[in-house]
Amino acid sequence: MLANHSDTQKHKKMPQNSHKLNESVEQLLQHEKIWRAGDNAVFPGVPTSFPILDSLLPSHGWPQSALTEILTAEEGIGALRLVLPAMAQMTQTQWAVWVCPPYVPYAPALQAAGIALERMLIVEPDVDEQADLDYVLWVFEQALRFPDCAIAMAWVSTTQYDRLRRLQLACEQGQTCGVMFRPEALAIQPSPAALRLSLTANLNIKTNIRILKSQGGARTRSCQLEL
Repeated sequence: MLANHSDTQKHKKMPQNSHKLNESVEQLLQHEKIWRAGDNAVFPGVPTSFPILDSLLPSHGWPQSALTEILTAEEGIGALRLVLPAMAQMTQTQWAVWVCPPYVPYAPALQAAGIALERMLIVEPDVDEQADLDYVLWVFEQALRFPDCAIAMAWVSTTQYDRLRRLQLACEQGQTCGVMFRPEALAIQPSPAALRLSLTANLNIKTNIRILKSQGGARTRSCQLEL
């Protein structure tokens, strides 16, 4: 009888503990940093100035305080031009930081695109640091944490997931839009970025935009833009 009584007591406690556990899990899932696949929550964004693309993105633009990856298989298909309209809007009040760009930005073209050149900062490494990935990532992270930086961009070939996660957290801390230009070959690798786009050229002198990942979901996964 004592054994039975003890078993009964255990059975009485289990539902209480289970209820508390369910409450804890539910509270955790409600945290603003938790995102679940299929979650269609809308996040604020900066319009890309391409209405077709904005209509596909749950944030209706580039996600703020988050990391975006733009992956391309070749140069010169409009990856940078895709970002310029939003950058023009951002530099009216805040800074845009270019971290070790592969080419010297052409000031007249940027000014014609509406970029406020006086709020544009270009970080150029020394000769010994040009191929130093750790240096590029360190500078990029500092720019993302800078409170008065609206957008920071970096050209990164490859890095570990944990380092990408640090960059995403830096975006959140600095409330900065982070953009990474990366090779298309890295599309198969997992990434904590809120948005991942793949750009390829087609025969119609347009650029195919394919949404690989979009936090909040996307009804349509691709479009074509003339960049």
